[in-house]
Formats: sequence, C-alpha cells, structure tokens
Amino acid sequence: MSRTVFVNGEFVAEENAKISVFDRGFLFADSVYEVSSVLQGKLIDNKGHIKRLHRSLNELKMSAPATDDEIVRVQKDLIERNGIHEGLVYLQVSRGSADRDFPFPAADTKPGWVMFTQAKQLIESPHAQNGINVISLPDIRWKRRDIKTVGLLAQVLAKQAAKEAGAVDAWMVEDGYVTEGSSNNAFIVDKEGKLITRHLGNEILPGITRASVLELVEKENIVFEERSFTIDEAKFASEAFITSASTFVWPVVEIDGTQIGDGKPGPVAPKLRELYIRNSLARAE
Repeated sequence: MSRTVFVNGEFVAEENAKISVFDRGFLFADSVYEVSSVLQGKLIDNKGHIKRLHRSLNELKMSAPATDDEIVRVQKDLIERNGIHEGLVYLQVSRGSADRDFPFPAADTKPGWVMFTQAKQLIESPHAQNGINVISLPDIRWKRRDIKTVGLLAQVLAKQAAKEAGAVDAWMVEDGYVTEGSSNNAFIVDKEGKLITRHLGNEILPGITRASVLELVEKENIVFEERSFTIDEAKFASEAFITSASTFVWPVVEIDGTQIGDGKPGPVAPKLRELYIRNSLARAE
C-alpha cells in the first residue's frame, strides 16, 4: 500500500502526487522545509520546528501556507493515515507557482505546500550504540545557512563524499573552523569535560534538537561553551557527537581516520541521548 501524502490542500496517494513544473521550489530552490520526528505516533519538538519554519519564511519574505493549528492537524492526520509509530514528517513550503522569472511573483501567488511521512527506526540505532565516523570537507554552502532552505546540493555532495570514503557523515570546515555536519550540529567534549559547540549565527542552522540538548546540559550542570573549534581540536577531544531531528544524539568515534578517545562512545553523548528521548516523549504532541 502506498503512502498518503499532502499536496497543496489535498491528501493523495504518493503515486498521484504532483506539483507544477513552474513551482519556484523546483525551479529556484525558492522553498523552505522542516522535519519533525515521531515517537510512539506523536510529534517530537514540533513547536520548535514550527517556530523555525516561520523564521525561515520571514527571512525570505515568504507567506505561510496555513495557520499553525492547520499545519499541525495535517501532520497528525498524515501520521494516522500512514500508521507511523516511529519516523519523520517532512514539511515543505515554496513561494508558489508562476512563470519563470527571478524576482518574486505577484503578491497574491499562493504558497506551495507539501508534506509526507517516512517510517524510520529512531530509538534502536546501531549508530547511536556504536558511534559514527566522519570526514572533514570545505564548507561550500551559501552564507545564510541559518535559513532552512531546500537548496541542499552542497550537503548532497558532502554526504556522497563521506559515503565514498567509507564514512557516515561529513563535518564542514570554513576559515579553519568546523561549522556543522552535513545535516546536523557538531559537538565535542574536551579533556576537562567541557562541552563545546559552535555559537549560533548565519554560518549554521539553529538546530531544534541542539537547543533541546543544551537545555538538558544546563539542567544536568554540565559545563559548556558556545564557540568555534577546529578539526584538530575535535580529534584530540575526549568525545564528539552530533544532534539532529533524525538522529537525536549520535556519538562520533572517528574523524578523518583519527580515533576519538578510546574509539568508543564516551559517557556524555549516550547520557544526553537517553535524557533527550525521555524528555521528548514526556512532552510529545
């Protein structure tokens, strides 16, 4: 049985889902998106994702396709229609469809709006248990990485380069410092036990999972600092890990072939992952 997806106000079978060839998301990547995780059939951290969606829309002077309540209703309806117990809900909003021209179309152009679900095992993850290896690559993305657009070609190339190198992911480097992973935020724990992650700015996406994890860090009285760090600093850290909506917290045990710590997940990342899942389920929608 095919999935039910949502396209511009209608629920349709995925094989019948269509958008216009003139949709600006298709032509110009003039579109933003969000991905919310689902555990036990409920949305995780969704309020943060909706809030960030509005930020992205506002930064690009784009209109929301519906009210927040309507968006959430469609998300929950898709979860129910597709029987998603554990997985993801993808939401994408484009500036709409119009003849191909670079300036914005007429003000009354309706935003394009699509959603779909993906069943995915999130809790029981070998990568969470064993850790992942990453490679470092130059960060070739545009300068407004704080806006969650669908212009993801640089991330596609980074993921592919990691795959070809026998790694799970890539950490991107600009001006000598790690910005973030190809689809996640990067953290290290130094030899003194201080947690370090890059400060927010135009250079990285303000991760929703990142924010929730940092709230837990404060509650657990873990010393942390928001600042840039280098790949060499990461290689000599006691721990490293990533955060995202689709991974929660995954330990990083190797960078560019250099083992981190003893090459196994340390104590901090698994603890934060366990706390994140427990707290997320307690406040799931």
